Amino acid sequence: MHEIDDVRFGVITISTSRWKRYGYVRGVDFIPMDDESGRFLVDELNARDYMLIPDDILTIVESVLSMLKDVDVLVTTGGTGISPEDLTIEAVKPLVDREIEGFGEIFRWLSYQDVGERAILTRTFAGVIDEKVVFCLPGSLNAVKLGVKIIKSQVKHILIHLREKQQ
Repeated sequence: MHEIDDVRFGVITISTSRWKRYGYVRGVDFIPMDDESGRFLVDELNARDYMLIPDDILTIVESVLSMLKDVDVLVTTGGTGISPEDLTIEAVKPLVDREIEGFGEIFRWLSYQDVGERAILTRTFAGVIDEKVVFCLPGSLNAVKLGVKIIKSQVKHILIHLREKQQ
């Protein structure tokens, strides 16, 4: 096994309401002031790239595949709820080679400790696309903080396993 010193992160905020206000945004220096979750992710993960896009399946697919060309790990925030407009997981899931089911399970279990039975509404997702990792988080800042805690504790371990298979 080898150590992974530099994990390259990317962040995509998926929010049609913000997209209507700001349009398509790309770059860590251009995060809208009201995107607290996106800003938190970029800062905490030292992300190298950021996008703001609408909750549209084709746009999500294209943006995910584009960003994965330059990062090891992609974290999305937003568009994971249960309304018909929440399409993040539906867009990402068909792209995935392997799901990481435990991520959603531990996320909901930890959410349950905080919000009780309301945790059943929590939709998160994680998987591997071409040996890169994608995590889909809800849009709320509290959910993003919880997701970052889990991701930071396990991402190097996940990447080590993925990279071992490539050698």
